[in-house]
Amino acid sequence: MRLPYPIVAVLIFVVSAALALLAAESAVTRIEDASELAVRRALNLKGHDWAEVQSDGLRVVLTGTAPDEATRFNALTAAGTEVDTSRVIDEMDVAPTADLTPPRFSAEILRNDSGISVIGLVPASVDREALMNSLQDLDDDATVSDLMETADYPKPKGWDEAIAYSVSALSKLPRAKISASPGLVRITAIADSQQEKDRLQQDLTRAAPPTLRIGLAISAPRPVITPFTLRYLIDDQGGQFDACSAQDEEARETIVAAAKEAGLSGPYTCTIGLGVPSPNWATAAEMSIRALAEIGHGSVTLSDADISLVAAQGTNPAQFDRVVGELESALPEVFALHAVLPEPEEDTASGPVEFTATRSPEGLVQLRGRVGDETLRNMTDSYARAAFGSGQVHTATRIAPDLPIDWPVRVLAGLEALAQLHNGALTVTPETVDLSGIARDPGAKARIAGQLSEKLGSAQDYTLSITYVEPPEPEDALPDPEICEERIAEVQSVSKIAFEPGSATIAADSRDAVNQIADILRECGPIRMEIQGHTDSQGREEMNQNLSQARAQSILNELRGRRIPTSSYTAIGYGETQPIADNDTEEGREENRRIEFRLIRPEPVPNTETGLDAIEAEAEQQPDTPAADADAEDQ
Repeated sequence: MRLPYPIVAVLIFVVSAALALLAAESAVTRIEDASELAVRRALNLKGHDWAEVQSDGLRVVLTGTAPDEATRFNALTAAGTEVDTSRVIDEMDVAPTADLTPPRFSAEILRNDSGISVIGLVPASVDREALMNSLQDLDDDATVSDLMETADYPKPKGWDEAIAYSVSALSKLPRAKISASPGLVRITAIADSQQEKDRLQQDLTRAAPPTLRIGLAISAPRPVITPFTLRYLIDDQGGQFDACSAQDEEARETIVAAAKEAGLSGPYTCTIGLGVPSPNWATAAEMSIRALAEIGHGSVTLSDADISLVAAQGTNPAQFDRVVGELESALPEVFALHAVLPEPEEDTASGPVEFTATRSPEGLVQLRGRVGDETLRNMTDSYARAAFGSGQVHTATRIAPDLPIDWPVRVLAGLEALAQLHNGALTVTPETVDLSGIARDPGAKARIAGQLSEKLGSAQDYTLSITYVEPPEPEDALPDPEICEERIAEVQSVSKIAFEPGSATIAADSRDAVNQIADILRECGPIRMEIQGHTDSQGREEMNQNLSQARAQSILNELRGRRIPTSSYTAIGYGETQPIADNDTEEGREENRRIEFRLIRPEPVPNTETGLDAIEAEAEQQPDTPAADADAEDQ
């Protein structure tokens, strides 16, 4: 039976459609499998094994959790190299970002003649206006520049105390660079003298909180000596320096060696400074000292490039002429020699031609002797009252004619020198100026020698007999912290601080030692002190650590109970980590169980240029936009 044609046509169409559908499904499946395998291979080659690939028709769906956004984007790029990017469906997630590490906050404060500037990265919560006002209060006339940037993070521990200490320290330092970071302050500054440097170091160390680390680099530059002066005398007692200046260590050694050959006796000082008139200063000084030694007695004075050689009374004229001639021929260029051979003394029936002034330890000044006229008498009296105090001066001078023409200069120069002594006597004669007395300043003798050499001129003789006596310490002066630490160590060497076994309770027989230490600390005032607790190695390490901390804190509490100001003290337990003896013996373990009192000393500052020029140059080179990391110091 034959089917009608229309039915046959329909059956053929249905069969063809079914075959086409089967072929299409097979093709799609092959394409999906090929795409999925190709993308999986590409992801594996890039290390993205966290990503999942699933084909959905012509689409390639990527799922999984990428560790970060950059990795997710890299996975998309890898998939796009195998199939058209329009077919890649991104359903990947990105892992939550961990909290970002806060930036390293720091501030650098620079103060010089141009003003005060602050640069660095600070927390956004810092009250910048209050900080600028506190810096402005240091100098109302100074320009204060705020060059800081901020970051919105909490203040780190130790930030506020570092900034507060920096501002306090800057009030004592007219020219300085202070780098402040959490828990650490480093100071670079210039002091006018070694004494000023020592004072600043002690004051800044005392003022720092105990938990704050500090580094100090305070330099005392070489002084500028003007005039550049050297004065050497030889008498019956031997040789001595009234003043000595040198441009460097080598020059000083040359000068001192020549002086020792010429009979130098007793202590001496020779200042290294700036202002030398010639590189051949040491050579000229050496020749002059040796020439004086060959003559015998007298003095030689170098004031810049002028050399005055004054022989003693009774020097052989022939020998004097020979030595002076040889010295003149040998001296380096620039230096000029003035040699004086005093005339024999003559008796004067009218009394000595002299002017005298005395200053008592109480400050009373008496002026006696001869002046040339009424004008000089009034001038001398007025100058003395201005220098010593109006109510301290008694004038009893008389007018005498025929005085030397330079008499006013000699009298006033002598009074100026006397004003620098605590007490003393001045005698001015036509031949010399004699000054003797007590000085409270160790540099007074050298300074007076330079002034007299400059004011009296070449070939003028003067004699200085000045003794330095250290001024008495003020009654309220605090002892040196180093001495305090030594005294506490002495107490503990005699009577060790002990505790009840396994506890932080101080043993009854150690109370006296604690009382002695408290008395010492009361005298020492505010010093930065660390009270350290140490144990032996018996028991667990954590237990020993806690016990040492408790014992150190117990000592701190005992001091507070005795009304000792302890704001600058800190208590730290070190457990068994710092033994000083063998823990294998009972004697060693007993030594290791101890309390120590240690000064918190400034940390060393990296060896960088600390001169005044360097500090000012750094101010001029500051960038318009501060870097976020303003302090490059290692934490």
